[in-house]
Order: sequence, then structure tokens, then C-alpha cells
Amino acid sequence: MPVPAIMPLLATAGVGWLYYRRIRRQLGRQVYRPQRAALRIALLSLLACGLLVVGGSAHRLLPALAIGGLAGAALGWLALRHMRVWVVDGVRRYVSNPWIGGVVTLLLAARLAWRAYRFEVPAAGTQPLMASPLTYGLVVLLVAYYLVSGIGLVRRMRAF
Repeated sequence: MPVPAIMPLLATAGVGWLYYRRIRRQLGRQVYRPQRAALRIALLSLLACGLLVVGGSAHRLLPALAIGGLAGAALGWLALRHMRVWVVDGVRRYVSNPWIGGVVTLLLAARLAWRAYRFEVPAAGTQPLMASPLTYGLVVLLVAYYLVSGIGLVRRMRAF
């Protein structure tokens, strides 16, 4: 069955909306929700395990796995150092550094836009979707960043 011509546009608009929501959540004061934070950490941990398995089985992705993981962990640690946490009327709140999160998000968005511009969509049955080491490394960087900053946020909030 042929795909309607509007489907790529709808998919791009959907991804753009998700990025807009993600960036908007990084700006301003946030209310800390422990259940949401725990769920996010659990899902990111599962994703990280999957990325480790894929990166470990494909030898050409090992450098991207290592560099992306270390860079993401370092950026997550840096974001924690610049995160402000406080309690107002018994409600725990935090403000993350919008510059660090924004740069990480824009890196991945720029890479995905470049792939779309170059039309690097693999043909059916020829390559896996994450065949590019650069894209793989950026995804690993993003997951490591959110995992480290999420775990650090939970630890800081327990102190309050």
C-alpha cells in the first residue's frame, strides 16, 4: 500500500512538537514529581541497556558508544552543578540549566535534520536505523545526559 505524500510532513511535525515540548520543559521552574522521575530513570535505563547491547555487538559503533556516553555523563554532571533546588510551601521545585539541556537537544535535532536533508533513510533490509556512528553517539550522549541528571536530581531531592 503506498504511503500518502503527506505522511513525512506529519511525522516531521510530530517530531517538532515533541522537541518543542521537551525544550519548553527545560525552561523555568519545575515541580519535582518523584513517580515521574523514577519512571523516566527506569525507561532511560532500559534504553541505555539496549544501546549498550547494540553498540557492543557492532564494533564500528564502539567509539561512538564510549565518546557519547562519557560526553553525556559529563554534561549531565555539569547540568547538576548548575541546577537550583528549593522547597516552597512544602513543594519541591528545581530549575535546570536551560543552556546545557538546549545544546544537547539541538545537537540531536541538528543531526536528524541533516540526515533528513541528505535523505539518509536506509533501504528496506539493508541497514539498521542507527547505522550512522555519529547519530548513534548523539543518541547515547542524550540518554547518558538525561540519565545522569535524572539520578542526580533524585538524589538531591532526597536531601530535602
